[in-house]
Amino acid sequence: MRSRVLVVPAMLAVCLVASVAAQERVDQDVFWKIRQEGTANSKILQTLHMLTDVYGPRLTGSPNLKAAGEWAIEQMHAWGLTHGRLEPWDFARAGWTSERLTAHILSPVRDALVAEVLAWTPGTNGVVRGQALQVTLPPRPTRDVLTAHLEPLKDAVKGKFVLVGVPQQVLVAFNRPPLRRDDADVLAQLNAPPAGQQPQPQPPQQQPQPPVAGGLQASGSQQPQQPPLTNNQIQEQLNQFLLASGALVRINDAGRDHGQIRAFQNATYDVAKAPPTVVMRNEDYGRIWRLLADGRSVELEFDIVNRTHPEGRTNYNVVAEIPGTDKADEVVMLGGHLDSWHAGTGATDNAIGCAVMMEAARILAATGTPPRRTIRVALWSGEEQGLLGSQAYVREHFGTAEQPKPEFAKFAGYFNIDNGTGRARGMTVFGPPAAGTILREALASFKDLGVLGATTTRSRQRGGTDHTSFNEAGLPGILVFQDPIQYQSYTWHTNLDTYERIVEDDVKKSAIAVAAAVYHLAMRDEPLPRFTADDMPRRPQQQQQQQQQPPQTPAPPGPATGAVNP
Repeated sequence: MRSRVLVVPAMLAVCLVASVAAQERVDQDVFWKIRQEGTANSKILQTLHMLTDVYGPRLTGSPNLKAAGEWAIEQMHAWGLTHGRLEPWDFARAGWTSERLTAHILSPVRDALVAEVLAWTPGTNGVVRGQALQVTLPPRPTRDVLTAHLEPLKDAVKGKFVLVGVPQQVLVAFNRPPLRRDDADVLAQLNAPPAGQQPQPQPPQQQPQPPVAGGLQASGSQQPQQPPLTNNQIQEQLNQFLLASGALVRINDAGRDHGQIRAFQNATYDVAKAPPTVVMRNEDYGRIWRLLADGRSVELEFDIVNRTHPEGRTNYNVVAEIPGTDKADEVVMLGGHLDSWHAGTGATDNAIGCAVMMEAARILAATGTPPRRTIRVALWSGEEQGLLGSQAYVREHFGTAEQPKPEFAKFAGYFNIDNGTGRARGMTVFGPPAAGTILREALASFKDLGVLGATTTRSRQRGGTDHTSFNEAGLPGILVFQDPIQYQSYTWHTNLDTYERIVEDDVKKSAIAVAAAVYHLAMRDEPLPRFTADDMPRRPQQQQQQQQQPPQTPAPPGPATGAVNP
């Protein structure tokens, strides 16, 4: 009996030693410095102020976006980063900005109207006045059905402000979406097995398909022989009709509560192929529609000044570095997308993500501990048009697992943040289970900040945000997932996406956690584990066949005015 009692502790001791040896060695002294610097000397809100109040909005191809990138490089150099540069890529579209929009109802009442301009649409060439007109579209029309529906309206729309589609009924929400995620919910996600194509936590698809304006049923009972038009095809045909018929302005319903407006772009990116177009807040759109339905004549007045920028065909990714030491040829990256939509100043999507990553790099530079691997900050452009900037960067520098470039083998991970102001709750990395374990153990010191661990994914599906450009190539992209706050309910792509929606304590905590994780990967003896060639998941077939060009995105909601830097 006694001998057994002695043997069991001995066996336990061996197991404990083996367990400790297998765990990640984290530098708690540096982690403490990171906490202190990120808490006492944070520059996040000042960075956010510059990116939003001074340089927002930052639409892809606009002078504001380039100016924001130039300022970011200057600022990161002041913090001690080096090799700041703008890396160009071909957007293949002219840039566009909105300089002025005023909208009023003149009769039967007088009032100001709230609207945003649709990107890549023309201005009104001065103040225009005219009557409002309601137009509805048949559901799922073919080209012939839509033509037959619109043709009788040709004379009616001339010189009119055309409201397209019945106002959407926006019901009162009695159950508001939660602002925080329960710890149990986060832990359940982190502990879920990374099966085949495990879905990743990520923001909603960044190129939403606005609903087709509905209303009247098409006349006649004959079944069309042609296939129904896509939404983009419907919008293009309708825009051509309104242009040819001499409509003054097209007005779309924002269809959201509390004055929210989501403004995207004319799908052709060609201002000559669309009339002046705005998206009006649901409350104003509904008022005009009801006045018209009541048999009253409604007179409107608009003044829209938009500008195109041919130089915007070339866009830029922003890059700066903290040089490495003995492993300087290897790189750990962190970043987010600098471009935004134009209805707001792009604070939660995604100036704050850029500010968090810039702050993480600033913290690391301020600690005075040189990293072994080079740490590279990248702020992308063209994300909102389909992850175009990060795709261009990955193609240029790394290639793919199937066709790697020399830098492919030297890559040690890319951290991405793009889910608004909510604090970091965990991370998802494209890679084998060992990669998740390394991140999980490095983040364990920050449980008190709400960071509960890490998980892995095998998905090479591109979409959502920029880390998937790396995943698609077979590289370890790492998504920082967050508390929702009001991101998807109020600020994502809306006119409410402004500085005021930022939670300072949350973003400070996120920067601290990211800085620590980046530092850990930069200092390890071995790079973050990757899938072997034999275990590498297949790249989705459709993505291999896609042409690398700006996607054709829809045209209904409309953009916002914004200051333009000369």
